[in-house]
Amino acid sequence: MASFAKLGVGNIVETVVVVSNDIATTEQAGIDFLNNLYGTRDVWKQTSYNGTIRKNHAGIGYRYDQTRDAFIPPKVYNSWILNEETCKWEAPVAYPNDGKIYTWNEETQQWNLNE
Repeated sequence: MASFAKLGVGNIVETVVVVSNDIATTEQAGIDFLNNLYGTRDVWKQTSYNGTIRKNHAGIGYRYDQTRDAFIPPKVYNSWILNEETCKWEAPVAYPNDGKIYTWNEETQQWNLNE
């Protein structure tokens, strides 16, 4: 099955649908099928669950970045930085690697241990 993201204003993903591989033999074939099905001329981009197409699987609210040819999730915290390789947001401080569970504290910009 092939997944397609419908882009709206600002290249924000509005919906994600699945099309049979028998129909979506190419990205354009999938796009043509969807626009014919819905009677529209919407902008669609193919996405994949394993990240082999456009870095990340698109979700509602994600933004398609044409320059990076990638789906970028909404920014969770103002201090987080976009990893150019993965196109995912990362904290400015690495997550502790001690097997415990932490929550990001934006005010202090550090990881707080969940107790």
